[in-house]
Amino acid sequence: MTHTNLPPFLVLASSEAGAVGGHGVTEQVGVIFGLLLLAAAVRSVCNRWKLPFTVILVLVGLALALVSKHMPILRVLTEYSISPEVILFVFLPTLVFESAYTLELRQLQKNILPVLTLAIPGLLLSTLIIGGIVALLTDIPIAAALLLGSILSATDPVAVIALFKKLGAPKRLTVLVEGESLFNDATSIVVAGVLLTVATTGFNGETALRGLGGFFVVFFGGIFVGLLLGWVFGQLLQRVRVNADIEISLTMILAYGSFLIAEHYLHVSGVMATLVAGLMMGDWGRTKISPEVGGFMHHFWEYMAFVCNALIFLLVGLSVNLGDLYNAFGSLVVVLVAMQISRAIVIFGLVPITGKFSQTVNKSYQIVMHWGGLRGAIALAIVLYIPDSFPYKTQFTAIVMGAVLFTLIVQATTISRLVRKLGLDQPSTADKLARIEGQISATCNAQQRVPELQAGGLFSPVIAKRLQERLTNELDELTAELENLRENELGDDEERAVVYLHCFGLERKLYFDMFSKQHLSERVYRDLNFSLELCTESMRYHGELPEATIYDHNRQAIRQKMTQLLDRFPLTRAWASRIDVERTGGEYGRAWGRYQGCERVLFHLDKLAKQDNRSVVEEVRSRYETWKLSAQSRIDAVAEQFPEFVQAMQEQLGERLVYQAQREVIQSENMAGSIPDGIADEIIDGLRQRIGKLNAKTLNAQLHVDPSELLRKVPFFKDTPPEEFDHVAGKLREHTVPSGQDIICEGQAGDSLFLIARGVVRVGKDINGTWTELNTLVAGQFFGELALLLGEPRSATCRAVTPCALYELRRPDLDTVRSACPAIQQSLEEVARERLGLNGT
Repeated sequence: MTHTNLPPFLVLASSEAGAVGGHGVTEQVGVIFGLLLLAAAVRSVCNRWKLPFTVILVLVGLALALVSKHMPILRVLTEYSISPEVILFVFLPTLVFESAYTLELRQLQKNILPVLTLAIPGLLLSTLIIGGIVALLTDIPIAAALLLGSILSATDPVAVIALFKKLGAPKRLTVLVEGESLFNDATSIVVAGVLLTVATTGFNGETALRGLGGFFVVFFGGIFVGLLLGWVFGQLLQRVRVNADIEISLTMILAYGSFLIAEHYLHVSGVMATLVAGLMMGDWGRTKISPEVGGFMHHFWEYMAFVCNALIFLLVGLSVNLGDLYNAFGSLVVVLVAMQISRAIVIFGLVPITGKFSQTVNKSYQIVMHWGGLRGAIALAIVLYIPDSFPYKTQFTAIVMGAVLFTLIVQATTISRLVRKLGLDQPSTADKLARIEGQISATCNAQQRVPELQAGGLFSPVIAKRLQERLTNELDELTAELENLRENELGDDEERAVVYLHCFGLERKLYFDMFSKQHLSERVYRDLNFSLELCTESMRYHGELPEATIYDHNRQAIRQKMTQLLDRFPLTRAWASRIDVERTGGEYGRAWGRYQGCERVLFHLDKLAKQDNRSVVEEVRSRYETWKLSAQSRIDAVAEQFPEFVQAMQEQLGERLVYQAQREVIQSENMAGSIPDGIADEIIDGLRQRIGKLNAKTLNAQLHVDPSELLRKVPFFKDTPPEEFDHVAGKLREHTVPSGQDIICEGQAGDSLFLIARGVVRVGKDINGTWTELNTLVAGQFFGELALLLGEPRSATCRAVTPCALYELRRPDLDTVRSACPAIQQSLEEVARERLGLNGT
């Protein structure tokens, strides 16, 4: 009997079980929900006793499989086995998309070198080591052994990540482990497919070349599919406002659609497609999701991942065949030793090398990454996907199952001890102080609330007195603990860290409140919050502030290159202009938010100076004053160059405040029953539409500069006849440039003249390795005429000192202008001759 008529969620393992006719679907639904009920019960027990959830699920599934032999009512559970199609096409898209969506992309970018090193060359090296040891010590041939090595090189750190979150492990460690797993899942599937072909057809030069080419096509083809579909669905989400049903449905279609289209129809990597789509949606795509839906979206995908993990690990336990494990025991021992050797070589050999090119990964992290290399659903899915005709499939299935059980039962249950032994779970002095101060604050608040119970006159004064006495005792104990901590553990460095962490917490609360009230956009809020995460982690674990947080010059340079590339092609020129506009608007939003955060912190520091180490507080105050002035200078620069934009931003803020106040009143009246649901929904939808229209028009409209306004300020265009003037204006191309960005670089080829609409541009040269300023240009001036007229390389660098609005005139456009406007050509040549001896820009 075949299983083609059964739903693909679970596949019956025995032919008798499918003979129930119409009860097949009912039985499967009952089993699924029975397993979910069991998973919920296990989750409750694990939360209560602080046990590893996925490990207990496997053990429960294994116990059920053993007990079912003596209890017929449970036998139906063991008649189901894991289908590889279900793992790949049902479970895997959810797990990959959820992990990518919740992974902080900029944290991943900061650690991309060690992550990709482990995921690609690391996996290939692991495949060779495991395959070589297995082929040497067992009777498995080398081609098949390499296939087994590729299968067992895929990591699945679900249990470890959950443990990290409970222990409060450093975020960078979590990103390294989870990032490696996401990328090496895709690599493992692709490599296993290539090696399966080699193992079944034999190895030769043609096979190797075709396999290598296929690897790159499949891997990078999946990236392209993910990028394309991520962009398409981001555009669709942007057109849906505050509709949770549609927005969540679109993300689910993206997760499964990207995997299905890539894997099944295009035969490229479905994992990479879903991974890239998830990363896009978790970063760029979040600005397309309505703020009211964002929190619900996060919980939805978290729950979906819980369901998939629960079913997978329960089914793993139910599917264990102890007889097959016993028969493969000798090979399994060899494989487990080979896994540990390969993991140690990859982690301790490759990771230190990446430290020469990026931030180093310390030895404690490396040890945890080694022992945290668990195996799970991906390895099982790959081995089950091997054709039944493959002679080693049964043996490989038992070995992989045994390896998965070993890593879950042994490594996952002992890694918490390892983390504790390495001190990675130990709260810093700053964290201890924050805990005590938090408890003191909560206790004081509780003390103030007790009299409210007596206000009505019906609450027993005896009970109130008892509560007050208990709270007073607790407060005394906490105060004594705080004083003891200050005297014995808190030096100037620790106290400085404590004050900074406290300030970062104040900023984080303010930014969340501003974002909740739509005073900050999603993008700006995430930028500010990411900056605080970097500062918090650096201060907590290294006792110092990071070099750059919000204003990453390397990132700005990459965006500049991308914009310049897009601007070269007519079809993408409008896109490049939008990127420029959004970048300038984002810079203003970040500066405005940071200014508000500094104001909040400085106000609080006035109170803190009376209680804590005054010199430390003053040092922190000085730093925040510097940050405040920096933010203010950025705001002033934008206000000076784009006054209409600032005015529009303030108008938008006022509208948002009005919208928020009106919505709160309508919702309050609706909850009280004064306004019916339908009328309340209609009013709130109207308010949302108004604010949506305002959001849509602000940046595009207010940063636009009319070319006529600019050209009339340029001397040699002042007296241009109207018909010639309009002809020239139509040839100009608009750009916006953030402060600090190089517009043209010394020695660079170019053929464009730039006219400054608004902003300040500094002209300089590299003289004997030192930047030397030559000139300062402001609105109404221009530069680049020598390259335009003579085609010479740029002989100086022009850098935006403030955000700038520019218009560009290119040589091909100038050729048409020359014939139509000879007076303009003459003026340009005269100015070029004057500047030839000065700076030659």
